[in-house]
Amino acid sequence: MGALPASLDAIHPGLWRASQLGRASGHTVDTGYEALSAELPGGGWPQGALAEPLIQQTGIGELRLLAPALATVGGRPLAFLQPPQLLNALALPHIGVPVDKVLLLRPRLSADALWSAEQILKAGSCGALIFWQEAIRADSLRRLQLAARSGSALFFVVRPLIRATDPSPAELRLTVRPRPEGVSVEVIKRKGPSMAGNLPIELRPSPLLLSPHRRTARVMPDKAMELVGERR
Repeated sequence: MGALPASLDAIHPGLWRASQLGRASGHTVDTGYEALSAELPGGGWPQGALAEPLIQQTGIGELRLLAPALATVGGRPLAFLQPPQLLNALALPHIGVPVDKVLLLRPRLSADALWSAEQILKAGSCGALIFWQEAIRADSLRRLQLAARSGSALFFVVRPLIRATDPSPAELRLTVRPRPEGVSVEVIKRKGPSMAGNLPIELRPSPLLLSPHRRTARVMPDKAMELVGERR
């Protein structure tokens, strides 16, 4: 009889102990926020896999949360599919997102949006795909997850917080709620133990948001707020 393996990794890289973080299925990209990266398998956002940020409300800073990782995709296009609000072309470069690399798609039908997402992932030409979608079936998510595995793109499906109880094949799921100067994040699905409590993240706003002429701070952003920055 052969010797027993020294660790679970020696048996199969997909195995991990419930008391410790597992390894990511593939490569990862640092989130740009040290405390958050420490909570994710592989130390960052997974490449070639589906990740689901579940947000309390659009425009609370979800794009700034992802921006540090988007700035590291090597100059490849960044696909923004069905963003619910206007993109602020002046603010994007200040958070590290080059406007000339942004591919903006707004299909009229949900079926067209799903088809577009699948084709982008299969083509492998984009460094990242962010897909805002309120309602999506689990079988559609599984199809997109399979398409994502064929490449190395960062792939995020941004959904409402109320969808947190829906079944999902996503490798990583986290809730995102607003808080003063940033957001509060809780990882609700990962390879590893449950996360104890919420993680406060101080977002890095663009210089435009630090203007002394900005609007008075609110507890919650209003519907007129854009994904990054307010209208001037």
